[in-house]
Amino acid sequence: MRIRALLPTLCVLPMTAGCVSTAASVVKAPFQAAGKVVDWSTTSQEEADRNYGRKMRKQEAKEGRERREFEKQCHKHPDDQRCGSYAGYRAGN
Repeated sequence: MRIRALLPTLCVLPMTAGCVSTAASVVKAPFQAAGKVVDWSTTSQEEADRNYGRKMRKQEAKEGRERREFEKQCHKHPDDQRCGSYAGYRAGN
């Protein structure tokens, strides 16, 4: 007799498992969405380092081009007063 009483409960239990997982998904959704927004709106340290490295490489390339142009002009016109005033590269400026 006891088994017959438990039988309907055992049959209903697997059918409600889907409802429980759906409810859990609904409860977790706002927190997952908020986490994605924070990820999209902030910069990770790795990304910041990569961007800084790219900026410095561009700056160094620009300075190298300017230095070569300055040396070329001084080679063509050694009498120019500016030729002795090259201060060199200073990183980050």
